[in-house]
Amino acid sequence: MNTLLEKTSNNLVNAFLKNKIINPIPLKYSKKLSEAQKLRKLCESKVRLPIIGFKAAGTGIPLIKKFKEKEPFYATVYKRNFLKSGKKVKINKSTLGIELEVCYKIKKAFFSSKNSITMKNISKYISHVAPCIEIVGYRQRKKGITSFGDLCSDFGANVKFLVGAKKKYRKINIGNLKTNISNKKVNQSVNGNTNTVYINPLNSLRFVLNKVKKDKIKLNKDFWVFTGSSVGVVPILSKGTYIGSIEKIGNVKALIF
Repeated sequence: MNTLLEKTSNNLVNAFLKNKIINPIPLKYSKKLSEAQKLRKLCESKVRLPIIGFKAAGTGIPLIKKFKEKEPFYATVYKRNFLKSGKKVKINKSTLGIELEVCYKIKKAFFSSKNSITMKNISKYISHVAPCIEIVGYRQRKKGITSFGDLCSDFGANVKFLVGAKKKYRKINIGNLKTNISNKKVNQSVNGNTNTVYINPLNSLRFVLNKVKKDKIKLNKDFWVFTGSSVGVVPILSKGTYIGSIEKIGNVKALIF
């Protein structure tokens, strides 16, 4: 079917696979979240690459209220965009910024579960927890965020994920941990807190897992879930090393060039 939706998805998938920047997609698919979801799912169905996990996006409650949405959304994360802490990431003019978040490794047994994921039963599916830096940006020549549709339609605007040392999961008060991301080269330092992430990162994880279950997605291995930024989208003021720190979770760094 040579429809506008098909053409748009083909252009975006090609840009994603070849690391290209294209002209902005039709506003129809980036204004409303419902239309953006259709495009995202179609794009993801055309990407034949190993999946490493899923990300939550739009998890800041003030942002949800600002854009008059009811909840965040999620997107697929591919293995090729998953890096170890300290690796290099090249940015461009369509890069929006850098985020610091908590991520969880989930046991593949989750896909065999029949019941909804709740805050009471979620812990049995988590094997590890780790700090993560996410570089966010478009595959399009545009800047800023005017709606969740902007982010969702473009693969959730995920560019790279850099993950620090993982720790075996144990229950802690995940909803009130201090966080910080900094670049000493330009004296840039931004403080945050895990309580800004859709109540808390564990609740964000619950949201993503239930969406994955609802969409009947299944993987045959353990996977990661990235729960959303604790510091918002921090502008990248300079190339160099950005270091993120999450209380009780650990540190992670990215070399931006």
